[in-house]
Amino acid sequence: MTRTVIHTDEAGSDLGDVGLLAAHTGTGIRHRAFSVYVFNPEKSKMIIQKRSAKKMLWPLFWANTCCSHPLRGESSSEAGERRLQEELGFTCALEEGPSFTYRAEDPSGHGVEDEYDTILTGIVPEDQHMNSNPEEVLEWQWISLAALSSDMAAKKDQYAPWFHLGLPKALSSLQS
Repeated sequence: MTRTVIHTDEAGSDLGDVGLLAAHTGTGIRHRAFSVYVFNPEKSKMIIQKRSAKKMLWPLFWANTCCSHPLRGESSSEAGERRLQEELGFTCALEEGPSFTYRAEDPSGHGVEDEYDTILTGIVPEDQHMNSNPEEVLEWQWISLAALSSDMAAKKDQYAPWFHLGLPKALSSLQS
């Protein structure tokens, strides 16, 4: 069975299902996605991951804690909790933040992201047990927000484009 994603318009309205590969190749097709940002209780550090070399898009790029696409009938928060478990081997309660659209072409030429992306934030202690899935995650780390900001500015091309766009929105939603 072919995996599908939820096709959306600019406002996130459901336009039906589209094949996962079709949504990410050619000129791309806008679809629903989510990006999870997990912080420590002090909100001074977050978990970031380096994407597996096996990923079709942006392999070996640093990104937010995890991201993916909700399944039909699944809320963004439910999907985020499912993907945290699948990618990093833990889960936590997630709060839904703002959504935004973006389009980015993978620098390797292997595809495109055209997403209506919902920000999800969560809090876990720094001693949270992790069991990352090597099919999804090459490595992960806790990083201070100050160090992350500096590194993202200095090494912009080592970070996924949605991470650059979503991090300020995630930080803003933490404040509210």
